[in-house]
Order: sequence, then structure tokens, then C-alpha cells
Amino acid sequence: MLGWDAAGVVDKVGAEVTLFRAGDAVFYAGALTRPGTNAEQHLVDERLVGSKPKSLDFAEAAALPLTSITAWELIFARLPLQRADSTRGTLLVINGAGGVGSILIQLARRLTDLTVIATASRPETAAWAKHLGAHHVVDHSRPLDHQVRALDIEYVQYIAALTASDRHAGAMAEIIAPEGHIVLIDDPKTFDIVPFKRKSVSLGWELMFTRSLFATSDMAEQGRILGEVANLVDAGALRTTLTERAGAINATNLKRVHQLVEGGRAYGKTVLEGF
Repeated sequence: MLGWDAAGVVDKVGAEVTLFRAGDAVFYAGALTRPGTNAEQHLVDERLVGSKPKSLDFAEAAALPLTSITAWELIFARLPLQRADSTRGTLLVINGAGGVGSILIQLARRLTDLTVIATASRPETAAWAKHLGAHHVVDHSRPLDHQVRALDIEYVQYIAALTASDRHAGAMAEIIAPEGHIVLIDDPKTFDIVPFKRKSVSLGWELMFTRSLFATSDMAEQGRILGEVANLVDAGALRTTLTERAGAINATNLKRVHQLVEGGRAYGKTVLEGF
């Protein structure tokens, strides 16, 4: 059964559960090994769950968990940055209008002093990235290094490579700063890291399912992150990345939405709600 992101109401809790009780409104992305949020009921570890933002309805909240955790871990666990860090520099977000990019732009603008460059290839996605707070938008269908240099920015200190990292590897090698940092979240068949050696670039991956896959001792960090996100949403600092309510959860709508997302034309998050 497919599906990870969800927002709903707790029906029952296990005997050892201490963080939630029946009737609580929650949101979460769960574990890679336990999908099933396309079903009416779903079992999830309480450490991976947060209280739903009070200011959002369930569809608006369901758009956030997986991408918010991914973006938060990318910035504050994989990059050498901290919340409210006064570090200056530039972050390039490749595919800024996608699900992760849509929340990553917001977190970088609200919680750091970074200059944010997002990539987008269509007028509507470029407008979306700017609306979310990107200082600049460049077109990822054209060479990124030339466009970044045209902004009078010689190097970027940080790159979040969210899609097509292999296709953009050459441009990234050109514009990443010496001793810069790159984080990937996609799955290229191959990725040549040798061109990054001369600049002593740090390169790593972010997968928000790692903690649950390996039952790490800090699994509860994901519940805490969702709590931080909910607080920021309710304070008006972050907005939902929901861009389309696509109807009820049924086979027809699931097939249609998957085709939309896989076709590369969606931006933000598309959500199904109810049965």
C-alpha cells in the first residue's frame, strides 16, 4: 500500500505510547518500511509524529511532513548550519518549486541569513519560488553556472541538489565555492565526485527515512522537527506547500495524481483527502 505523508486524528494508541492519545490531530511521514497512508487507517511510531499545525486544515498539513523533515535535516544536519545562524553565504536550490524545494526555500529565508537562489524552468514555477522567498530564480533547463555568474555571484557556498544532480554535476563543480558543501537527495545512477576534489568540497546525501530504517537512537528528532515546523506555521513564518486539492483518495485519483507528479509538471504538493 503506497503513501507516507498523512494528517489525521489518532484513533488508538499502544500501551507504551506517551506522546499522544486518541483524539489528537497529528501529521507525519512515517517510515519507508511501513507505507500505507493511502488507506483509511495507518500504524506509525509515535517518535515520527508531530501535532498538526492548528492554523492548517488536514490537507494543508498533509503536504508538509516528508518534505519539511527532508529540508530541515538537509539544512541543519547535513550542512554546517544552525538555526538563527548569522553565517553569510549563498544557497543554490536545484528544483526550488518541487515539494522539498518549496519548504527548503522558506526555511532558509526564515531561519538563516543565506542568499537563496532557486531554479525553475516555467513562468508559474519561477513565480512560485519567488513567492516563497527566493532572492533569485534561474532556469535549470539552461547551464546553471553561467546564470549564477550573471547575478554577479562567483561562487555559492551551499548547493541542495534535489533533482537531476548528475545532469547538473558539471555546473555544480564550476560554481561551488572552495570548501563548499553539496547535499543530494535524488538517486543518480552514477555521480562522479572527482571534479570536486580540487576545491575540497564536502558532498553527502539526505534521506529522511534513514532514522527509521536503522532505528537510530535519535528517531524522536523527527517528531521534534515536525513540532518546530508546526510552531513556525502557526506563527505565520512558514506556509503550507499545498498547491492542488486533487479530490478523494481512490484508485482513479491516485493514478491521475501519480501521472501528474511523474510527468514533471506539478509544483509544490498535490494532496488527496477523504474517502
